[in-house]
Parts: sequence; C-alpha cells; structure tokens
Amino acid sequence: MSSERPLARFDHLDFFAERESQVRAYCRQLPALLKTARGAIITDAEGDTYVDMLSACGALNYGHNHPHLRSAAVEYLLSDGISAGLDFHTEVKLHFMSKFEETILAPRGLRYRMQFPGPTGTNCVEAALKLARKATGRSSIVAFTNAFHGVSMGSLAATGSASCRASARGLLGGVIRLPYDGYSGANLAEIARFERMAMDPSGGIEPVAAFLVETVQGEGGLNVASTEWLTGLAAAAKRMGALLIVDEVQTGCGRTGPFFSFERAGIVPDIVCLAKSIGGYGLPMSLLLMRPKYDVWSPGEHNGTFRGNSLAFATAAAALDLWTNDFAEGIDRRARVLTEWCHSMSVQHPGRLTAKGLGMMQGLKFVDPSHAARTARLAALDRIVIECCGPHDEVLKIMAPLNIEVELFASTLKRLGHLIDASLGSDEAVPLLERHDAVLDPHDHGSNAIAGPELLHGVADMEFDRLLGDA
Repeated sequence: MSSERPLARFDHLDFFAERESQVRAYCRQLPALLKTARGAIITDAEGDTYVDMLSACGALNYGHNHPHLRSAAVEYLLSDGISAGLDFHTEVKLHFMSKFEETILAPRGLRYRMQFPGPTGTNCVEAALKLARKATGRSSIVAFTNAFHGVSMGSLAATGSASCRASARGLLGGVIRLPYDGYSGANLAEIARFERMAMDPSGGIEPVAAFLVETVQGEGGLNVASTEWLTGLAAAAKRMGALLIVDEVQTGCGRTGPFFSFERAGIVPDIVCLAKSIGGYGLPMSLLLMRPKYDVWSPGEHNGTFRGNSLAFATAAAALDLWTNDFAEGIDRRARVLTEWCHSMSVQHPGRLTAKGLGMMQGLKFVDPSHAARTARLAALDRIVIECCGPHDEVLKIMAPLNIEVELFASTLKRLGHLIDASLGSDEAVPLLERHDAVLDPHDHGSNAIAGPELLHGVADMEFDRLLGDA
C-alpha cells in the first residue's frame, strides 16, 4: 500500500488488524484514524473532532501541542541540540534540573537527588525498587491491592491486576500484598497489625525494604488514600526501617491539584517516581527522586541508552514555566467543576453511581460494570475520548487536560451526563466499535445524537450551570 494514497474511511482497520499485535487496546474503543490535536481537541483524518478526556493516561496534563512547549521543542531541534545524550552533562539537562529544583523542589523544602532511569514509568519504578533493596540490604517490597505500577517484571510483581500478571504467572515474587486504604473496610489497623508481625521475631515476615504506594490509584479504580492513612503508613515505614516509595507516575505534575499528590498529606517520601507528564509535551521521560543518603548506586549500576531524553528535557523545562499561581488556581477551579458534576450525577442516580477520585482524576463507579462499558462506547460514538478503570472496568475515569477550557469541560461533562442517563435507562446492546460498519456519529459539539431530547434533565442542567458559575 502506497504511503501517498489517502486512506478511505476505516480502510486503516484492516491494515492495523493484519500488521499490529493483538495487544492493541485503546484503538478498539475508538477506531478512528487520528491525525492532529490541539489543547483538548483531537481531529481525525476525516476532519471529525473529539474532546480528549483521557490525556494519554495522564501523559498530556498540559494538553496536546501546547504552543509554549511546542516552541521549546522546535527551537531545540533547530538549534542542533543533542538528541541522545546518555548521561553526559548537557546544557539542556542542566537547564531542566536547575529549573526543577528552583520551581518545584526548593519552594516545597524538598531536597532530592535526581536520576533519569529510562523513558517510561515502569523504568522508574524498577529503578526505585532496586535502589530501595540495595540501600536497605533487604528484599521484600510491600505493595497494595488494586495497585498498578507497570508491566515489566519488578513493577509487575507489585501490580495487582490479574490480567496484567497472567503472562508472567509464577515469575513474580518478592512482594507482600496489603489492603489499600478502604479496601473492604481496611484502614490503619491493617498497617499496625502488619507492623507488629514484621517486628515480631516469630511473625514470619521478612524485613521490608520499602512500601510502594500510589496516593490515588488511577488504574485501580480512582481509590483515594486518606491523609491519615498516608501519614500512618509513612510513620510505620520509618519505624520498620523501610523506605517509602510514592508512585507519582499518573498522579504527579498537578493531576490531583498540587504538583505532587503526596503534598496534601504533609509527608516526604524517601523515593518518588515521576513519568508521563514530567516531560510536558508527551515525550518519553521519567524522573526518579531520592533522598541523598539513599543514593547508593555505583557508577553505571543502573543504566540504559535512553536514560536522558534531551528533547524531553527541553519541553519539561518549558512546562515548569506554566506553574504560576494562576495555573494552580485554574486546576482547582476545573477540579471543583468535576467534583460537583460527579456529585450531581451520583445524586441523580442513587445506588447506581458513586463519585470517586480527587482533583482532575475523578469519575463515577457504576454498580453494574456493563453500564460503565456501555457509557464508554456511547462516548466514543459521541466523539469523547475516555476510558474505564477499576478491577472490573466499573469506573468511568475522567482525566481531561489540566488547562482544558472551562466551558468546553462543562459542556462535555453535560454530554457525558446524558450518555450516562441513556446507558442506565436502556438495556439495549451497543455495538463494539472495531468494525468496518462502526461509523462515528456525525453530530457537532452542540448537539447529542446519541441521547435525544427526551433523555435530557433540564433541572439538573440548570443546577450544574449554577455550580459552574460558582466555580
């Protein structure tokens, strides 16, 4: 097939089906051929537009092709900047590190050393686990129910998802699983009981190297750990001589409000894992932060060819320019809009929906997971990019760019509300979308061809408009 020939509508489906692995996932939910994007709007090859409520799973917190970040990338490329720098000293890395310390670490009173372990979140988690084990001389890692930390072997051992673990069954070890805050009613009592067992010479627990935790579990279902639980966990880890590793891969860079999600609990982790939006522009980059006393690596002990993405350093530094008071207040405003919408939907459908999450990673838990799946399929037809999460994909997760236009955000949430009404009000099957006859609905943003006028809730809309005005 010539690369010059324009693809006919859905002609690309056969191409990808024949040539790309069955492992592909997101494209099954939204099979359109995507072409360009700006802010929170994605455009496909046919000119149809979509509202992005996924942000590449948190890798695009600042939206698509932010002009300031794009300019930084273009300027760096046109200046013949070093593209692959290994761990050499480069000017662009110096610029990012200095700016990160000045803009993020110093104002928070944090003193961390920085390591660039590889381009992805799982690379960062792997490095964190290795470092914790070396620094403590211990091997056991404590992880939690519904955790997701990546799919390479070390991070996968700490991940709870059975579907992700299936292909490595029998090879994953070295991890002790504890219930996350709220799991089947779990709280600090479970942490205290485990601590007593670990400190008891006859408790049967190997000395713990580290606790690995997400303050909000994204893939696990938008489960939010309370500040009391997080502070109690940090204190227990310290008493046990174990390190506290906070996985900020999805929650970091403002996704829950502050730059770091752990800030709300007033704790200072020993090791922090950052990836996804740390690069700003969606370019692969991860950053491991560690207390200086735990920087016990030997030179080259943990390395990789792409442990320094120079272009990402350029856009990452530019992204720090966005962190003004106005930007932080804008995140809070949008988070309030999302919180109020989630609450209003749960009130509108009592016993069927529950609001979950924090900041700009919130959503709705459906009692019946099939209704969550149906809503996600309707959203794809309505040209809204979104996904479900949780152990049964029962939670509709909303992760729009942090700087999405408030009016667009509110109107898209209204559209989602109508789709939820339609999903909960009908048991009719919705066709899967990875089919040649799955034509996307051609309506514009101002209408809703999936949920007709008879499904709209005028009173609820008026209330939401009031809440938006108060935000």
